[in-house]
Amino acid sequence: MVKLHLHLRHQSLLFLILLSLAFANAANLRISEHDGVAAVGDLWCVAKNNAEDAALQAALDWACGPGSADCQPVQKGGICFEPEDLQSHASYAFNDYFRRHGSSPSACDFSGVAAITGLNPSHGDCKFPARSAQLIC
Repeated sequence: MVKLHLHLRHQSLLFLILLSLAFANAANLRISEHDGVAAVGDLWCVAKNNAEDAALQAALDWACGPGSADCQPVQKGGICFEPEDLQSHASYAFNDYFRRHGSSPSACDFSGVAAITGLNPSHGDCKFPARSAQLIC
């Protein structure tokens, strides 16, 4: 019985060592940043898919107004105007605000209608600048 117990302890230790090595290697891995795939550690702030339109619009208005996000790219004629939908425009504005305010989790809340993601929301010529996860405390 003691022999089995030691065996399980060794397995647990081995598992933890392998898991640590896997995370250490993943931290140094870089992946191409196109087609929605990003370098490991890049983060964006985007509108939640299940957010109500009224709450999303209010958050977008705040981000582009008092929040001082750069919303020119989502204005008519801007490089990120298409697709012309609230979700896309709010995501661009939220991400700009997030980056301008240190990429902290509190800078990506917008009354609960935004979330941090590791999936690149860029599309076509509309590029969403990322912030490295290493800079988040």
